[in-house]
Amino acid sequence: MGKVASAIDSKLRTAFAPARLAIEDESSKHHGHAGWREGGETHFRVEIVSAAFEGQNRVARQRLVYAALKQELDAGLHALALTTLTPAEDVRRG
Repeated sequence: MGKVASAIDSKLRTAFAPARLAIEDESSKHHGHAGWREGGETHFRVEIVSAAFEGQNRVARQRLVYAALKQELDAGLHALALTTLTPAEDVRRG
């Protein structure tokens, strides 16, 4: 796991105590596109399941994640593809 991925993992675990967290570096799929840089760690897919999302709509959940990762976004993290679920939503999705 790279430096940015490790920071994402650590910050999301601290902020949301997720029941499940999956982080995938998709930077190689964006080679030559906006925001891409040599070495990757610019584009991530994140799936997070947390009770902290209860009562929050999709946009509010994403704002919470973006706020937790503000430092990484300011430092060059270009894109996050987010799936944010409550534990009950995750079970239904099963």
